[in-house]
Amino acid sequence: MGQQQGAYFVPAKSQWPIVAAVVMFLTVFGAAHWLNAAPGEAGFGKTVITIGFIGILLMFFGWFRSVIHESLAGRYDAQVDRSFRMGMMWFIFSEVMFFAAFFGALFYTRMFSVPWLGGDGHGVLTHQFLWNDYTAAWGAGGGNGPGNIGGSFQTVVPWGLPLLNTLILLTSSVTVTIAHHALKSGHRGKILVFLGLTVLLGATFVYAQAHEYMEAYKELNLTLHSGVYGSTFFMLTGFHGLHVTLGTIMLAIIWLRVLKGHFSPEHHFGFEAVAWYWHFVDVVWLGLFMFVYIL
Repeated sequence: MGQQQGAYFVPAKSQWPIVAAVVMFLTVFGAAHWLNAAPGEAGFGKTVITIGFIGILLMFFGWFRSVIHESLAGRYDAQVDRSFRMGMMWFIFSEVMFFAAFFGALFYTRMFSVPWLGGDGHGVLTHQFLWNDYTAAWGAGGGNGPGNIGGSFQTVVPWGLPLLNTLILLTSSVTVTIAHHALKSGHRGKILVFLGLTVLLGATFVYAQAHEYMEAYKELNLTLHSGVYGSTFFMLTGFHGLHVTLGTIMLAIIWLRVLKGHFSPEHHFGFEAVAWYWHFVDVVWLGLFMFVYIL
């Protein structure tokens, strides 16, 4: 058991950090073996990565279970609460920089690389001697490069599923905010309804994006091999979809905790942390919708 030292709670020694290190190593090792294995020899890598992934899930369950028990036991004071908030802020900042790198790659490609290949600025000689018939255009007109890598393709129309997904995420921001205010007011039934709606909207977003991907591959020939356009499209939307999936799982766990009577109007940082993360995911999608789908 942990103990209170002065104004700060010091948790007891835990096995979870070393367990986390082991299962993450197994996952990465298995993935590396799987990707580099000779044909017919990928079975070992698949087995190891499966064991590692299952281990990660069990580690998360056990570690968070310990933290939840400490919280319910009233061991976290105001100082611990502040440290949790600072930790979540820094985590979200790291996620901002994560997506900033990908948006930076997108902007550099569109604003510099493609125009240079088309003969603009520093690319005059490149265009004249290597690809003098290349037209600098982003999207289906030039996104697969001078070599037409991956063949011709069509871009996803923004006013279909992407617009629907935008409305879904904006609505989910409203529902999670209503649930947060209900928690502050002590209306547990209202929390369950609106938090449940948020989970449902998140799951709907993931389903719609999976449908969009299948349509892109089968009908538009837009794949990961469709030059730099396909790479940036699936890199940005794929990582965002992963974040929405994780956020939806976290919201579902929070819903179950509310159902069990956890949280109070005064102490509910677990709820707030997930709500912060969800709002961040929504803001990132607005940037994606604008710069990936529309412009």
